[in-house]
Amino acid sequence: MPRPMSQSHPATPAALIESAWRHRGLLAALARRDVLGRYRGSVLGLAWSLATPVLMLLVYTFVFGVVFQARWSAGAAASQAEFALVLFVGMMVFGLFSEVLLRAPTLIVGNVNYVKKVVFPLEILPPMVLSAALFHLAVSLAVWLAAHLALVGLPPPTALLLPLVVLPVMLLALGLGWLVAALGVYLRDVGQVITVLVTALLFLAPVFYPLKAVPEVARAWFYLNPLTLPIEMARDVLYWGKVPHPGLWVLTLLAGGAVACAGFAWFQKTRKGFADVL
Repeated sequence: MPRPMSQSHPATPAALIESAWRHRGLLAALARRDVLGRYRGSVLGLAWSLATPVLMLLVYTFVFGVVFQARWSAGAAASQAEFALVLFVGMMVFGLFSEVLLRAPTLIVGNVNYVKKVVFPLEILPPMVLSAALFHLAVSLAVWLAAHLALVGLPPPTALLLPLVVLPVMLLALGLGWLVAALGVYLRDVGQVITVLVTALLFLAPVFYPLKAVPEVARAWFYLNPLTLPIEMARDVLYWGKVPHPGLWVLTLLAGGAVACAGFAWFQKTRKGFADVL
């Protein structure tokens, strides 16, 4: 049955907040089902959410810290333990962003039954994926804290600022999630493009190497990567004990908020054609 044409889908920031609050119960239930369903049937079950970041950390640390002898600081104080901890921070921030973006292209296409239901709030699907990504971030953070306590000691007090640092990344991922989810309905090639884009962003952000290792003539271009500043800020608060520059943080927050509002508006404007295409 076609969707009634009279149903409106407000695309304002106020509508975004109102929808998230009104459907918070459904959002939490979907996120919980998404996390549990991902590991259902496996031997380790939910333990994979803990094992995966640990295994990837070991692999990346060996390749870049042992084989390539990469370090974040010079001198005798530099160690593989330091490299592993600093590397893991970049992996956590990038993982939050990439999980949302990589799943977005098939988010609507893979839930056709929701599209056919007039009363279902499709706009909460990207926030659902973001909620699942935040769960994995929390697990990874627990692993990092345990490693830091064992290898270094207590993290600096600035670690409490991590939620503020992650907030712009959440808004950016959410906005792009809405945008890509809508595009994925009309252009099925979006998934392949996003996979290549995410891989490029991974290696063009200071995840595996310090930003100062980039030649100065090219360093300015790395700041065009929207993940560069959040990754650097996350390392500052979690490991180096530095407070991020307030101006730069506000800039990333405003940019993330603008992308979130634009992505939500695009999703709301284009969603009326989903049922016809699917």
